[in-house]
Amino acid sequence: MAAPDVTAPDAQDEIRGRVAGSAPVPLSVLDLATVGAGYTAGDALRTGVALARLAEARGFHRYWVAEHHSMPGVASSSPAVILAHLAAHTRTLRLGSGGVMLPNHAPLVVAEQFGTLEALAPGRVDLGLGRAPGTDGATAAALRRTERLHEGAEEFPQQLAELIRFLDDDFPDGHPYRRIHAVPGPVQGSAPGGVQSAHRPPVWLLGSSMFSARLAAELGLPFAFAHHFAGQHTGPALELYREAFQPSAALSAPYALIGVSVLAAEGAREARRQVTAGALSMLRLRTGRPGLVPAPEEAEAYQFSPLEREFADSWIGNVVHGTPDEVCTGLDDLRKRTGADELMLTTNVHGPEARLRSYELIADAYAMPSAAAADAAGAGA
Repeated sequence: MAAPDVTAPDAQDEIRGRVAGSAPVPLSVLDLATVGAGYTAGDALRTGVALARLAEARGFHRYWVAEHHSMPGVASSSPAVILAHLAAHTRTLRLGSGGVMLPNHAPLVVAEQFGTLEALAPGRVDLGLGRAPGTDGATAAALRRTERLHEGAEEFPQQLAELIRFLDDDFPDGHPYRRIHAVPGPVQGSAPGGVQSAHRPPVWLLGSSMFSARLAAELGLPFAFAHHFAGQHTGPALELYREAFQPSAALSAPYALIGVSVLAAEGAREARRQVTAGALSMLRLRTGRPGLVPAPEEAEAYQFSPLEREFADSWIGNVVHGTPDEVCTGLDDLRKRTGADELMLTTNVHGPEARLRSYELIADAYAMPSAAAADAAGAGA
């Protein structure tokens, strides 16, 4: 029997996305597994599978899931578990974390989880990492079993370096972890009879401020910026990343994607109804009343105070929404303003139908491959 092909994918090919249709840059998906009123977490996760299949069929480049905790309206507390499920329902779509909040976890555990994902879906897994807790301080303390949250954030560069050492299995001689190996991982290829590839998922840094932009630049890593909730910092962060970038074995030139809140509907009024529900959900979260994402009808009937209306309008203003043509114009303009290399779209609304339909409409507007064409190509492969 012939030995398996263990050729590692080119690192930069894995990082740099592909453009589909007339989109200005590669388009990808960020999934928060939002749970609407009247729906269950299982409904949200099944919608994620449907969306991942849609994304794969229509030419979206990658599909990331986020890590959040103690939020009733968000079911994405375990990215690695969700990604394993998505891997079983997709064939070519890149899958990744957007991101794993590294201070919440031991680096060895993350290396083992993503080594397992790489074994399940070789060459199509991304490991996006953040230093925020993905929740409130009390929940972060429960996750980390420590009250030293500020110190945890400051230790992020050291945690990141340790994680990469585990992923590459290259702690130096004399290091206390030299004989500890993340499995699945490269050590299985160096063992007698081993044919395991040394390839591991590319590491991305996520951020909403200057800290991760600078660190990603210094390490020569791809960078993902959370424009969808920190839009006021997008320009300065990307400028810093590009100016400070140092080429590395992973990446010869800077590559930055931005997360963008998006909602396309057949009509502008319906789009506004949907994003208003998302704004009300975020208002409740920010004021200590987290819950399920309300239905558009509930949001329409809600009596916003002047301060609440100001918050909601500001939030809605950062969502690219409207008819498909309006959304495409907004995305094109955003790309021109920021110079982003990739746009990662997130659509957090009440019901699965509106969410799935939004991505379909955007794909249609950009003349991205049809599902039928993708199925035919797959059948002929």
